[in-house]
Amino acid sequence: MTGIRLTAPAPGWAIDADVVVVGSGVAGLTTALRCAAAGLATVVVTKARLDDGSTRWAQGGIAAALGEGDTPEQHLDDTLVAGAGLCDEAAVRALVTEGPDAVRRLIDTGAHFDTTDTGAIALTREGGHHRRRIAHAGGDATGAEISRALVEAVRSAALRIIENALVLDLITDAEGRTEGVTLHVMGEGQHDGVGAVQAPAVVLATGGMGQVFSATTNPPVSTGDGVALALRAGAEVSDLEFVQFHPTVLFLGSDSEGQQPLVSEAVRGEGAHLVDASGTRFMLGQHELAELAPRDIVAKAITRQMQLHGTEHMYLDARHFGAEMWERRFPTILAACRAHDIDPVTQPIPVAPAAHYASGGIRTDLRGRTTVPGLYACGEVACTGVHGANRLASNSLLEGLVFAERIAADIVDGPRADTGAASRRTPVAEPAGTRTVPLLTAESRTAIQRIMTRGAGVIRSAGSLAVAAGELDALQRAATAAEKDGRKNAVPGVEAWEVTNLLLVSQVLVAAAREREETRGCHWREDRPERDDDAWRRHLVVRVDPYLRPVVRTTDTSAFPPVRPGDPADSALPAGLLNRPADAPEEP
Repeated sequence: MTGIRLTAPAPGWAIDADVVVVGSGVAGLTTALRCAAAGLATVVVTKARLDDGSTRWAQGGIAAALGEGDTPEQHLDDTLVAGAGLCDEAAVRALVTEGPDAVRRLIDTGAHFDTTDTGAIALTREGGHHRRRIAHAGGDATGAEISRALVEAVRSAALRIIENALVLDLITDAEGRTEGVTLHVMGEGQHDGVGAVQAPAVVLATGGMGQVFSATTNPPVSTGDGVALALRAGAEVSDLEFVQFHPTVLFLGSDSEGQQPLVSEAVRGEGAHLVDASGTRFMLGQHELAELAPRDIVAKAITRQMQLHGTEHMYLDARHFGAEMWERRFPTILAACRAHDIDPVTQPIPVAPAAHYASGGIRTDLRGRTTVPGLYACGEVACTGVHGANRLASNSLLEGLVFAERIAADIVDGPRADTGAASRRTPVAEPAGTRTVPLLTAESRTAIQRIMTRGAGVIRSAGSLAVAAGELDALQRAATAAEKDGRKNAVPGVEAWEVTNLLLVSQVLVAAAREREETRGCHWREDRPERDDDAWRRHLVVRVDPYLRPVVRTTDTSAFPPVRPGDPADSALPAGLLNRPADAPEEP
């Protein structure tokens, strides 16, 4: 435990539960449904509306070995290659073997995927996949359909839901075990202001942290709140330096900031070409899969071409699709392009890389457990070992499904699952010695984003990262000095809390990126351009000290150490504990 909390009013209300799930994307809602189905009192807390998580922005689809001739082993091989030597093979094997049935259970929940004329699930390809294994819905609206189905299921199950609520900090007992969370409800819902949900199991499914950069595909709510909360609670994070920049994001101008429209990798999967201003394809000869190479390779190739030509973007040419295919297969992307006066039916689309996905996050084992007892993490906020140094396209939704079910199984079978919410009526006292972290003003948000984009964006170096670290530390020192001098630095509130979270996540990301002196996956060091397996085929694990300073250590091998001292090396949880048919044989 760090003994540090965000500066916030004391909770003015509290409710009890067996499980509190923070986040309403595929990972959070799947976990909540499985826990509720097992009879646990489950509360879902979400920062915006229930259907407003990152999942609904997913265009491409969900990857699983569902097609004829495809196998989990082939899916595993593609994932390991994309992960550039840092995937945890046991985690990937769990993903690809349990994935197909998890998708079928999602269909049983009510999700409708696009089908062929014969009624089979229609499958396409994306970067890094050697097979057509991407299931999609509504052409390019897969995330929206999955979100719709899960939200309807959650509402039908009558789970307790707290919307428009920013989770602040973890509540722990004197031994450091999880006892719930504090949260602030933003003026809507049954409770207003700061309160608490007391529960012995907390599942963080808070999504990404793309808002640390100026341009991102992530929604405005993706401010790294889950990672920051976990760090303050004493949890470890890993591989945070591996931020995936999506290669093809609609370029809206050099001064454009915030969430940018994504042009799905599925467009390239259907045959679109990356070209320069003269119409010349530049991915040919760079990788055997050309435009369908893993995302880090494509993003680097686009960036190199931009440097070579002195331009701010390249082009994605899919004019040969024709109007009918654009309207049928990619209606969302077509509408987004036309809203910005670009018609992909007749024009190449200007594209440039933008921050998209955090391959690292809160370190977990294969049951989703973190280094803090009772705290779980799932989805983009977690580092399960599945993604390694670079996420394979469309593995993220599948990871959310598979590991959500594993987390629910562990909670249901756990030693504290039978205590019952009704038995916890005494508020947990704040541990002695707790300190509050100085808050930053809302204006610091833009400063952080520009610092990170300049110093820790697609291309990094020792120099750029050192400058970024210094500028971020200066923001921290200014906030601390203002508090010590008695000046009002920032009033506790959503904007100040979000910016303070962004700063902590940025500082840890930069610390890890400075430590990894090589280029691997989506971590590109121009001063260390080669991959160095002898020195760096291993993970960086970070925690923060009581003053929120990052403490970085390197694992001895590419394997993750256990999250709990004395635990054996990670082994797979028996698949489908909550969903195994009654006549199914037990796993050996």
